[in-house]
Amino acid sequence: MKYPDWLQTLFPINAERTLPWPEQHGETVTLYRPVGEHELALIAGNDYRAFPPRLPDQPIFYPVLNRPYAEEIARDWNAKRNKPPVGYVTEFEVRSAVATRYEIQVVGSEAIHQELWIPAEELDAFNSAIVSPIRVIAHFTGEEYTGQIDPVTHLPEP
Repeated sequence: MKYPDWLQTLFPINAERTLPWPEQHGETVTLYRPVGEHELALIAGNDYRAFPPRLPDQPIFYPVLNRPYAEEIARDWNAKRNKPPVGYVTEFEVRSAVATRYEIQVVGSEAIHQELWIPAEELDAFNSAIVSPIRVIAHFTGEEYTGQIDPVTHLPEP
């Protein structure tokens, strides 16, 4: 079967799609998670200390390993496809010993599109390893977004 060139570029046939963790120099790893307004409200309901359980059709929780990738998802997916059309980038620290149990998954360009795949049934244990509040560090709105967002905190205003 012949794949389109762009697909072959992103997902070469028989390519290794996981990466080993680089040597860790600290007790925590900084991770990012792009979220929509509904998920952000659930995070706020957990005092910014835990991510909400996955829905039945969501078998994995996927934090990403770098801010540019998180911003890309928030801007190009959440702000265009969510209702309301807005995406937030969250940042948090998790214990290295827990984060590094999961292989780094490459889902596009190896240099940027890296994420962890946490099985839904392991999310509570993963949440327990979060050692900092979940911070909102950026937001992106779609053309039809009618809400107000604080430009400093990146949080939606009531």
